[in-house]
Amino acid sequence: MNTSSLDLDQQIALLMQGTEYGDDQLQAAMAAELRERLKEGRPLRVYCGFDPRTSDLHLGHTIPMRKLRQFQDLGHEVTFLVGTGTSMVGDPSDKDKLRATLGLEEAERNGRTYAEQAFVVLDRAKTIIRFNHEWLIDLKLADLIKLASAFTVQQFVQRENFKLRWEKGDPVYLHETFYALLQGYDAVAMNTDVQVGGSEQLFNIITAGRKLQEMYGQRPQIGILMGILPGTDGVVRMSKSLGNHIPILAEPADMYGKVMSLPDSVMPLYFKLASRYMPPQVKAIEDALANSTRHPRDVKMELAREIVSIFYDDAAAAQAEEHFKRVFQEHELPDEMPEFVVSAPLNIVALIAQARLASSKSEARRLVEQHGVKLDGQTVESIETVVEVTAPRVLQIGKRKFVRLVAG
Repeated sequence: MNTSSLDLDQQIALLMQGTEYGDDQLQAAMAAELRERLKEGRPLRVYCGFDPRTSDLHLGHTIPMRKLRQFQDLGHEVTFLVGTGTSMVGDPSDKDKLRATLGLEEAERNGRTYAEQAFVVLDRAKTIIRFNHEWLIDLKLADLIKLASAFTVQQFVQRENFKLRWEKGDPVYLHETFYALLQGYDAVAMNTDVQVGGSEQLFNIITAGRKLQEMYGQRPQIGILMGILPGTDGVVRMSKSLGNHIPILAEPADMYGKVMSLPDSVMPLYFKLASRYMPPQVKAIEDALANSTRHPRDVKMELAREIVSIFYDDAAAAQAEEHFKRVFQEHELPDEMPEFVVSAPLNIVALIAQARLASSKSEARRLVEQHGVKLDGQTVESIETVVEVTAPRVLQIGKRKFVRLVAG
């Protein structure tokens, strides 16, 4: 991304691209503060905190990293902060139940693996990695009392996730309120100008972080709150547990195929959040889709090439596209179909039954014996066939039942 020639308005447009505050006035206020800070002509101190609960990242995890990379390309100082201290509390921000805590050793181990994968997006040479237990673990009782004095119990009880649990009669533990205080103190400890995070972090970043910085005599940071990336279903937030995720370590053909399975409606959001596209390029995509001057399939293929190129290279993206065309388009298959994850080689009869394309194994066996089953457009001849999936494949039953097989 060539950002060296961007004027101030273009920088603001890029850095605010994909943000979501749930309040137009707040969004405008953050943009205005960002403009004033950029006018100072110095590298801003920018950071994002990452919860080291997992070391197996998917595309949704990379959205704040993409924003950090934009700041890096514009010459700002970026810190990748591993939440080794806050993970001992557990972030309740987007949860409707108590979140388990994490030990320091496991958090550090996951965090280092997490950071290593992040360098697919971030510039390794320009990224500072820090662990927030460095300052949180040494906080004294007097420090915690000072932090807590900035907030009321009502502020926490009124937070949507706590409120839902309260109304259901589920317990809300006192230690869960510490998370926002500790995350806010991260901004104080690093005296940051900007914090990047998901839109569910509004309270932690805007309310807690800014208020605590002011308490300690610092200028309040600007919150860059990113929209949430939906999974391959196009509706629910991308999550490994829901199976609607796109792993960043997926093979190129599998990654390409998963992007192609997205509903057309989420393509503009993916371009805004997950691609390297500049605002004018995203607008051109949106206009083309709105005016029907480009076929949605062609736009989606452009998106798939871009995503694969980010995590691999252009050559891998081209090969993945050829695979997709060979398996899907040459057989005139539907663009959108249900997905079924295959994590190990599986007998064709068991596969049909597990994918619920037949009511039982005996029915699945009859379908194969009657030549009513196709795999990648080829008729399956034997009930002994074993199916292995390393890239997207298509299983077809009769003329109308299709399922996309993806690697688990």
